[in-house]
Amino acid sequence: MNLEYYYWYFKSAIPLKICDDIIEYGKSQQEQIALTGNYKPNKVSDDDIKDVSKKRKSNIVWMDDRWIYKEIQPYIHQANVNAGWNFQWDFSESCQFTKYKLNQFYDWHCDSWSQPYNKPEDLNTHNKIRKLSVTVSLSDETEYEGGDFEFDFRNDDKGSNQSQLCKEIRPKGSVVVFPSFVWHRVKPVTSGTRYSLVIWNLGWPFK
Repeated sequence: MNLEYYYWYFKSAIPLKICDDIIEYGKSQQEQIALTGNYKPNKVSDDDIKDVSKKRKSNIVWMDDRWIYKEIQPYIHQANVNAGWNFQWDFSESCQFTKYKLNQFYDWHCDSWSQPYNKPEDLNTHNKIRKLSVTVSLSDETEYEGGDFEFDFRNDDKGSNQSQLCKEIRPKGSVVVFPSFVWHRVKPVTSGTRYSLVIWNLGWPFK
């Protein structure tokens, strides 16, 4: 798919108080080790965690609170129009509050999969795919070093040496929206803690 824009951003869009409220709420919940799509949280062995840590190392909390979606979903809709994607989508998955501490990271990946969800018991997700991803910077950029968010406009996991720093995500409250098939990563944090919020937004498969 040829795109004019691979991502769209809104600088410092989410109010600082809302960012702080999400952080405090996230910190008050029981966190878990972040996994990748190949693993189920209740069926993870020590060897699995060791394997995952080669690609991803961070801590997460899942959130389904309406007030969070209310703050962020308008920017997803606006980016979809502004960037000219005009993707059909109608459901947002649980918000993933992520904490990247010293040396934590998430290597190259894309958020979409080769097949739609197969969950007949869940009409919100069954037969749908991830179409639009959004990440929100919750931390002030002076509170951590490293943790750079980068894109790579490629089609597979081999890399293209065309990584592009997404510096627009650094200011607190900034929102970056991008098609879920776009490859991206978070480089290791070298000091402090980087807090972010990610939401995946689903629709019917492309035709």
